[in-house]
Amino acid sequence: MADSLLFNPRTYDPQHFDPETRRLLRATVDWFEARGKRKLIEDYRTRAWLGDFLAFSAKEGLFATFLTPASAAEGHADKRWDTARIAALNEIFGFYGLDYWYAWQVTILGLGPVWQSDNAEARARAAELLSQGEVFAFGLSEKTHGADIYSTDMLLEPDGDGGFRATGSKYYIGNGNAAALVSVFGRRTDIEGPDGYVFFAADSRHPAYRLVKNVVDSSKYVSEFRLEDYPVAAADVLHTGRAAFDAALNTVNVGKFNLCTASIGICEHAMYEAVTHAQNRILYGRPVTAFPHVRRELADAYVRLVGMKLFSDRAVDYFRTAGPDDRRYLLFNPMTKMKVTTEGEKVIDLMWDVIAAKGFEKDNYFAQAAVEIRGLPKLEGTVHVNLALILKFMRNHLLDPVDHPAVATRLDAADDDFLFRQGPARGLGAIRFHDWRPAFDAYAAVANVARFREQADALCEFVTTAAPDERQSRDLDLLLAVGQLFALVVHGQLILEQARLTGLDEDVLDELFAVLVRDFSAHAVELHGKDSATEQQQNWALGAIRRPVVDEARSARVWDRVEALSGAYEMAP
Repeated sequence: MADSLLFNPRTYDPQHFDPETRRLLRATVDWFEARGKRKLIEDYRTRAWLGDFLAFSAKEGLFATFLTPASAAEGHADKRWDTARIAALNEIFGFYGLDYWYAWQVTILGLGPVWQSDNAEARARAAELLSQGEVFAFGLSEKTHGADIYSTDMLLEPDGDGGFRATGSKYYIGNGNAAALVSVFGRRTDIEGPDGYVFFAADSRHPAYRLVKNVVDSSKYVSEFRLEDYPVAAADVLHTGRAAFDAALNTVNVGKFNLCTASIGICEHAMYEAVTHAQNRILYGRPVTAFPHVRRELADAYVRLVGMKLFSDRAVDYFRTAGPDDRRYLLFNPMTKMKVTTEGEKVIDLMWDVIAAKGFEKDNYFAQAAVEIRGLPKLEGTVHVNLALILKFMRNHLLDPVDHPAVATRLDAADDDFLFRQGPARGLGAIRFHDWRPAFDAYAAVANVARFREQADALCEFVTTAAPDERQSRDLDLLLAVGQLFALVVHGQLILEQARLTGLDEDVLDELFAVLVRDFSAHAVELHGKDSATEQQQNWALGAIRRPVVDEARSARVWDRVEALSGAYEMAP
């Protein structure tokens, strides 16, 4: 029987969505399945451009339906920006190959500054281009400065007619070879400081747009391009001044959420292959899965993957209910990018330790999964950048909760328009959160949830009595270790909230929290070993270590779920 917690193309029927969304999601799955595993892998290995896929998307109106907000849809009933169904499509794309997801992801990023703009002409042009099946790009980062937008060298010189002439290079820009509209960030030559920032729309087919190269060896076209005296008309300007700066950061807020569900899809496909191989591989007269360490590694991979899904699904609800007075998503967003994607790496590594050399074989999906899973933690800000961001919320989240209305599961067919009117990208330290403790209280009878709760309470004590002092607050190495501990508490909280909403099997939940107890202990040991950790902090770290509650019968029941994945799905050849 198919595992209801994992995506399986054989049984996939997203009945919780409206009919057109269901049709498009299922049509996407069917397109990949009809294409077959051999062709999928061949295109990946030969670095073929995604022309066939983009033609399918254009024919079905896939990108146009999912990525046109209602405000630009001209009354089209099925077009909206719906984070729940966007997440579902991320998972499908990840399941079949990150190259497909990437073309979609950078289209989302390219659209961000447009949908945030008051430029009605540019918005209408973008909507029309989407309806024609075109892709978009986000021209932010540069070879010398990376994504340091304070230092952009894309220069716009006023032309005297209300427009500009733009000259400069952008680097690491997805879809830069094909984008009908590239949202480009630059600065005016006649105005100093943040008031001189400009976001404008460029066309990759214009003669003054020079495509330099694809900077990666992949079907993903991650371009370097250069503008040479490119004419920017007033109708091309999306944002100026500080609004351009805010549009850049708010676009990343929207875009980086997509990384978590892409990593989930990668792990799901790889897990079917890994469990099927291990279950049918005979070693010393026994299936590989008869060995205790193999069962532990595969079970750990399974429950980590379930945790990734639970956290990400619940984070969708906070995105969709966000507003000027509820910005909690700004914590859960870097969590999905940082925590879920690094969990994905762990899931792949655990399975790879089991299947060993099989993970290199060219006829398997796993070989590309093992490569592609590495990229997601490193996109849209490194793990370290997002951990540092998460720390800004720690004290308010742990120690100073406020009442918020309960957030329901959000699978309704609504337009998430707030994402394009987030406002100034500042004030993170003032964001307040609901109390995290009730989510744990609801599962106090689950042994390892209770054990992890002890560690979460200990972290509150740490923040109150042993928090980094002024000198240590400049030691990012130490702060990142603290950030990992805090991230685990937030991770656990949303997992428990989603478990309650979905009626998750408590065996799976208990086994998952056994893993989280071990993780917290490992990060406490890491904190203990930091050069600048004080004696008080070292003592706290050792005191926060816990051993998970062992239950062999529970572990055996969870293993039965893992074992049942053997043969549950194999992509058509």
